Amino acid sequence: MVRKLFVALVATLTVLAGAAVVPATSGDANAAVYGALGAKWTRTQDGPQKYSGYKVTPDVPVTMSDGTVLKGNLIRPTDRSGRPVSKELPTIVNMTPYTKMVAALASEVMNYPALMPQLIELLNSINLQGTFLSGYNELMGALRGGLINTFSYDPKLIKSGYNMLVVDVRGTGFSQGTWQVFGERERRDTIEVIDWVKKQSWANDKVGMAGVSYSAINQMQAAADAPGELGAIFPIVPGNNLVQDVIAPGGGVGFGFLLPWLVLVNGTKMIPNVASMLNGTFDWKWLGDRVKDPLTYFDVMIEALTTRTPKDLHGTTRDLVVDGSARRTSLHTDTSKITTPTFAIGGWNDLFTFSESRLLKGLTKLPDSQRKLIMDDGYHITSGSNFGQRGYPPRLDVLARAWYDKWLKGIDNGIDRYSPATLSSEPNGWFVQGPTYPLPGYEHRRQYLTGRPSHTPDTPVAGDGSLSAHKPRSRATRVVKPGLSTLCSRDGAQATTGITALFDFCGKDSRFSEVAAQTFTSKPVKATTRVSGTPVVHLRQRLQATDGYWHATVNVVSPDGRSTTVSMGQLVVSLRDIDEKRSSYGPNGDLTDAIPSLAIDEYHPVKPGKSMSIDIPMTATQAKLRPGDRLRVDLYSFNFAKSVPLGPELWSSQLRPQYIEIDPAHPSWVNVPVSRPLR
Repeated sequence: MVRKLFVALVATLTVLAGAAVVPATSGDANAAVYGALGAKWTRTQDGPQKYSGYKVTPDVPVTMSDGTVLKGNLIRPTDRSGRPVSKELPTIVNMTPYTKMVAALASEVMNYPALMPQLIELLNSINLQGTFLSGYNELMGALRGGLINTFSYDPKLIKSGYNMLVVDVRGTGFSQGTWQVFGERERRDTIEVIDWVKKQSWANDKVGMAGVSYSAINQMQAAADAPGELGAIFPIVPGNNLVQDVIAPGGGVGFGFLLPWLVLVNGTKMIPNVASMLNGTFDWKWLGDRVKDPLTYFDVMIEALTTRTPKDLHGTTRDLVVDGSARRTSLHTDTSKITTPTFAIGGWNDLFTFSESRLLKGLTKLPDSQRKLIMDDGYHITSGSNFGQRGYPPRLDVLARAWYDKWLKGIDNGIDRYSPATLSSEPNGWFVQGPTYPLPGYEHRRQYLTGRPSHTPDTPVAGDGSLSAHKPRSRATRVVKPGLSTLCSRDGAQATTGITALFDFCGKDSRFSEVAAQTFTSKPVKATTRVSGTPVVHLRQRLQATDGYWHATVNVVSPDGRSTTVSMGQLVVSLRDIDEKRSSYGPNGDLTDAIPSLAIDEYHPVKPGKSMSIDIPMTATQAKLRPGDRLRVDLYSFNFAKSVPLGPELWSSQLRPQYIEIDPAHPSWVNVPVSRPLR
């Protein structure tokens, strides 16, 4: 009876905190968003550990089959005398391009007992909610949500009885070789590192992987490339279709993320090993490798942006846009091959939302107990910022520890009973749970674009139209001109990994960017209406040039006028072909999940002045419209800096105005997966 009352109390507090929890599929209330099991996992992570300390052995050489030497930091638990324990233990591998030196520094600083807890508490006590800098609290929240410990290494996890090996990816950090950016050889390196670990005297045959972003992607790759070799993975913000995710979203160049990211990695890979210079063990081959390739992929980006015709693309640049090429294949992970228990953390505003939202569907060889997905409402660098707080999942380091304990140590801690899908519901961030994503019980329904003004925008927009369950009755033409207002938008914040979301009017309100948009807004909903899945914008459009670029968002508009983007997408018109095998269709033939081919052999310029229909692929969402809220579609003809057209596309489009054709014979619509019909 006491246990039942405790569970009921926890559930009540969770709902009061705004969690709006749907019970996990196991029917175990303790496995809800937080619940009693979450509290138990937190106590295990934060309580006394088995071993008293840990030791870092820097620059351990790991030689690959081609002779290239990778360098890794080996971290092992120690006994009271300070010696590494002799017992064979499970090992967690983290492959990073951001240099293990940075990872070590981040971990040591974050776990400095006399300073960091107080500093984090102080930084988070500064409450800027309700101001134009409200995004500050989300950025600071990442410090307490466990993201840093999972990015580098977690001393508590190691002291509980795990080895950790953090390895610089080939061509980065202190490792020899040329950086391949997920190339075929780099993928083989990860498998060889795992094999090397299993042969060491301090390791047993249980190996897991950890890490964020790049280190999450190669977890997925390793699990797919060597099924059964890994015991558990915990990828945070991973991607498995990198061309669509960040390299060429919708057929453009992912300029806003790629340029600063390439600068970051290429810059840090040039930092020499100062300790080796002082003790006379400097690696001259490392230096030779860096001299040969100081600016990896800068030539590719320059060519992609400046080449005038597709036939002039060559080398790696061309391989990236040729479907089936070795370079393009290495940037894709076939998740259907994964047999390793996988707990992934994604985000609706993350760089890799396209991949993350499709992850549960892709993990076809795993039962529900071994496949978990949490979709946060944060950005790439704010993932899990509120985790551990009331109404949110446990901290990232807490979940990771529970996952490894279950699958690498065989501890029955209940993590396998956590719901397969735990989803933040936009725009308020409440969580729902279910057996998969999209949640069952939703039906795609058309909302037509009409020329009738909605009279809802309370700030300037390029044009005001309506969304309706009924086809338009009259023709209209709306012009969309390129602009730079999307620099301050949720899509722009996504491209900067969440940095510009510091400003509330960029990350949480689309009214600033809508000054360049044609907007189409529905009537207010009369009852709570939920959205779960991927919208598709079917657009009748016309160009003045042989190519064009469309950017679309789906927004929830509150009664006070705030317009919050919950889904976003873009498409270069010349690359409009849809991959029919990977896309999904409804019973009426409408696309319900549009996945573009993005291949140069399907590059089709258009005839200027000719009207034609295209389907714009959008990111998935879990959203909620409360009574009085409206649904809105925004349409732009540019999306800087998230994505810019390839050189051939840019020269062809000439950035001329583009036209939306409202035509009863050829209507435009957004196909939205909703829990109930919209008006």
